[in-house]
Amino acid sequence: MHLHTLAGSLAALVALATPAEALLRFGCAQLVVQRLDPLVNPGQIPSAHLHQIIGGNSFNVTMTPVEHDLPSLSTCTTCQFADDFSNYWTAVLFFRARNGTYKRVPQAPNLGFEGTRGGMTVYYMQDALFNSGQGSKAAASKVTAFKPGFRMLVGDASFSTRAQTSKYRQLTYTCLQQRSTRSPETLGFPDKPCPAGIMANIRFPTCWDGVNLDSPTHQDHVSYPAEGTFESGGACPDTHPVRIPQLMYETIWDTSAFNDPELWPLANATGGVQQPFVWSMGDRTGYATHGDYMFGWKKDALQRAMDSTCYVNCPMLKTQTVAEQNKCSLRDSVQEDIDGWLTELPGIDSSKMAMPMN
Repeated sequence: MHLHTLAGSLAALVALATPAEALLRFGCAQLVVQRLDPLVNPGQIPSAHLHQIIGGNSFNVTMTPVEHDLPSLSTCTTCQFADDFSNYWTAVLFFRARNGTYKRVPQAPNLGFEGTRGGMTVYYMQDALFNSGQGSKAAASKVTAFKPGFRMLVGDASFSTRAQTSKYRQLTYTCLQQRSTRSPETLGFPDKPCPAGIMANIRFPTCWDGVNLDSPTHQDHVSYPAEGTFESGGACPDTHPVRIPQLMYETIWDTSAFNDPELWPLANATGGVQQPFVWSMGDRTGYATHGDYMFGWKKDALQRAMDSTCYVNCPMLKTQTVAEQNKCSLRDSVQEDIDGWLTELPGIDSSKMAMPMN
């Protein structure tokens, strides 16, 4: 069974027969929305485009791996598991109105995490959920948890064509008919109104070279399986032989306030409308979706969880309430207007934005 054919509610997941493989699924509240990117634009204030960030509150403009130990420098985390001070971030979704102005799309909590202040749902998986429906194995696969200082990036903010997306597997969107919808998935933005919002799905590579905690591209030290996907049980390539957990983000963008086609931009002078959503880096296609990650779990907490049979909830890990998650926040160090109706995306020249392409 593919992960995204499941009903979305936490209750539905827990009610199913617990597999032998570890799977963590947890909510993280919003930490801050600002133009900082310590991975791609370290030291640069502001960064090239706007991001939404969750996790530990030590997030800042530099975060060099030698000097910045997230668990020791963070005083709180927006994530459900209190030992997780990692930082996770993506671009921000905007609605582009017919008059050319932009409005930031709010984020909504996933089913099972009601009350969480926006944010995302994060997964760490030891094996494909239920072994992709192929029956149980004699033993679960071993995965090596990320090491202190580990960081990675998946996706490319410059992409604008469907052909380019073949470089990355499983960066997709789900047009939510209701909050529990999990299929079908598309590579680009949905082309019609989505009653319950748009879910952006980010799945990271699951193989590591076993040596480098980062690389100049923030991608070369990790790899997808040699063939197939994590869900299909594909083996790691010889260049990246170490299996790491499948890290996945689900972000629900609450587009319900923008579902009236009368608000959508006109496609051309002859009539019709065009898909109105745009990423904060100016991408109107959806093909430029990407996600960033900096590992920050305390001590060996993640490895212990991955070595166990923890499923969704993990008694060996310390948890905090939604109220405690929501209390953790970070001051916006850039201090620019990102709310209200904007004439330009923060940091982006609209005249240079790529138009949708197939």
